[in-house]
Amino acid sequence: MKAAWYERNGAARDVLTIGDMPLPEPGAGEVRVRLHVSGVNPSDVKSRRGRPPVFPRIVPHSDGAGVIEAIGEGVAPGRLGERVWIWNGQWKRPMGTAAEAIVLPQDQAVRLPDTTDFASGACFGIPALTALHGVRLAEAAPGRTILITGAAAAVGHYATQIAAARGARVIGTASARRADHARAAGASEIIDYRTENVAERVKALTGGKGVDAILDMDLATTAPLLPQGVLAPYGRLVCYGSNVPADIPVSFTAMLWGSLTLQLYLVYELRQQERDAAIAELTAMLEAGMLKHTIGQRFALDDIAAAHEAVESGDVIGNVVLETT
Repeated sequence: MKAAWYERNGAARDVLTIGDMPLPEPGAGEVRVRLHVSGVNPSDVKSRRGRPPVFPRIVPHSDGAGVIEAIGEGVAPGRLGERVWIWNGQWKRPMGTAAEAIVLPQDQAVRLPDTTDFASGACFGIPALTALHGVRLAEAAPGRTILITGAAAAVGHYATQIAAARGARVIGTASARRADHARAAGASEIIDYRTENVAERVKALTGGKGVDAILDMDLATTAPLLPQGVLAPYGRLVCYGSNVPADIPVSFTAMLWGSLTLQLYLVYELRQQERDAAIAELTAMLEAGMLKHTIGQRFALDDIAAAHEAVESGDVIGNVVLETT
């Protein structure tokens, strides 16, 4: 099968290789998925760029979608030919979705509704599941106001839709060129984090109270807002990432006097009941046609280096995907 891989860290064009690899065979409890689309996420490019490979060869990307073409012992024969999307394809494994096929445990291949295309399905494992779990932790509900940072980014766009669907008021941060994208997802107000004081705008929009919760993509930027009253008393800061790969100071005084909660999570390591709940909710929303999916750019597998560069640029509105067939 055709695949892309790297064996050392470095710039995309320096380390990514396209070539042929043996077609893997599924073992007991596994399925082989003929991939149609591979999702490219920021975590994929960060791993290729700076996280030392723990296997001699890495086929990157954890997200993807395709059709089950082979099954191992113990897998129901009815799954052959099933349209599926993939989660944790390359997490703690050498073989990801930047290939024509992937073998993985059957639970990691989730049925894709017939009304959802493969490109959208390649956006679910990281962006959609991160959003669903984060919105649950933020307790989005009628009467609650949620600040979603990066409301026009891949996770934030899903989170904004989901929180709004649950009846919460969403305030989103986004640059001017992405503001309309966030509004279309359901954000009531947009704060241009590049030109406006986020804390002051939040307080102005909430009558000085602050928001009930923050769903945050960059703790390094958001933590300094806590002493400025951006969170209401007993508020929750729910965070799934940071642009600074180091320890980040968080104000003890603000946390204590506000009785605030700091909740971190990693989508790759969701507990089974958490992932099952997120997948069930996602499936229901897909079947009801409740979610909008945005594919910002599509690349062929041969152009994987350009796809990584597109993600690194931060200029693409929507998800970047590789078409693998």
